[in-house]
Amino acid sequence: MAIELRQQLKLSQQLIMTPQLQMAIKLLQLSRLELLDTIQQELEENPALEETQDDADDRMEIEPEPEAYESDTPAEKEVTIEEKINSDIDWSNYIDEYNTPGRHNLEYEEKDSPKYESFIAQKESLIDHLLWQIGLSPFSDDDKNIAALIVGNLDVNGYLAVDVQDIAVTAGCSEDKVHEVLSVVQTFDPVGVCARDLKECLLIQADHIQCKDRLVYKIIENHLVHLENKNYNAICRALKVKLEEVVAAVNIIKAFEPMPGRLYNDENPQYISPDIYVYKLEDDFVIFLNDDGLPRLRISNIYQHSMNSSGKMSRDARDYMQEKLKSAAWLIKSIHQRQKTIYRVMESILKFQRDFFEKGIDHLKPMVLRDIADDIEMHESTISRVTTNKYAYTPQGLFELKFFFNSSINRMHGEAMASASVQDKIRHIIDTEDTKKPYSDDKISAILKRSNIDIARRTVAKYREMMRILPSNKRKQI
Repeated sequence: MAIELRQQLKLSQQLIMTPQLQMAIKLLQLSRLELLDTIQQELEENPALEETQDDADDRMEIEPEPEAYESDTPAEKEVTIEEKINSDIDWSNYIDEYNTPGRHNLEYEEKDSPKYESFIAQKESLIDHLLWQIGLSPFSDDDKNIAALIVGNLDVNGYLAVDVQDIAVTAGCSEDKVHEVLSVVQTFDPVGVCARDLKECLLIQADHIQCKDRLVYKIIENHLVHLENKNYNAICRALKVKLEEVVAAVNIIKAFEPMPGRLYNDENPQYISPDIYVYKLEDDFVIFLNDDGLPRLRISNIYQHSMNSSGKMSRDARDYMQEKLKSAAWLIKSIHQRQKTIYRVMESILKFQRDFFEKGIDHLKPMVLRDIADDIEMHESTISRVTTNKYAYTPQGLFELKFFFNSSINRMHGEAMASASVQDKIRHIIDTEDTKKPYSDDKISAILKRSNIDIARRTVAKYREMMRILPSNKRKQI
């Protein structure tokens, strides 16, 4: 059999994503902060794109391309707010105030003004706080070096993350010297810092308050596992003491801080800026897109004029300008289409979950992505991208759009209910239980069945863990 090369023509169809569709999908799944970063990066890289603060007349209106999404959307309505001058202003006094004799120097030099950073109070870190105390301590230079090594090897909770032997090798000293310096540093504020484990941290705090109850020390040294599980009876049997004495000692230990470095945590909270606002006006709900902070984009007039002019331009320069103009136009189209798609999805969610918006989480209905996709005639993957990292401010609170999609829980009689509503009922049952005799998962399952909710014990345990609620043996209070 001979081996040979042949040419063959073959006609086939392939699904290829255009650059416009790729950009539209990319922007659709971005959160609000990520979208702002993407727009800012495009403004820096694309000279054909510019930000304008003018009115709607100067903005570039571009119709969305049919290939970007699966269906067209209704045009957005432009809302304008007219500002009127207050007629109550006394203009005569206003003019006289600025016509008084004397020199008014309203100019200032930028270099002489203080910087904005000088007015911002920065939170002191744990390391800075400890280094400041080391400087005030009567340490020798060698001891200060060892203390600085100890402080530099703390974790975020204030615990020593390395062995004493490693510090001794790094400092070039004996382990006894490191232990001597460590015992002094452990007396610094916050109390319990530089401990090597939880037991040592609690013992340092007990010594600091000069605790006279020896039972506290015995529980910390030998019965931390029973203390964690609230197995007070086991502590009573092991130490041969009364339950009242154990409870008194445990109350003292509860006042200690198990993570001393937590007070100096430099992590800043990330505040959520909602993408959509849902307000109730009279008997209806109104949806507003949050456009605050989003730059108003348009194509640069200079680039448009240069492309339309008949002046001589090299082929490479013209290709470059055309590429940048197309990229700018695609970005503006994709942003407009993104906002319209989010509006349509929220409008459909409002239609399905109207009872939730009016009455609360108890009336949340089971819903899946296909319900919204069939309603607005889009693919489920598009709905999934829209509802990812998007938040809506509603009369019931701030929720991620994914929150409205829940699995169904069967009832013994009547319609099914959403899993989020069941979780809320479990949380309410636990909040109202007797802390001395908390409900077990079996008991909570029985209470839900009396409320016409058929749910198994393992499902109650799963929901309880999702809500970060401790089991009954750890919720018990004496």
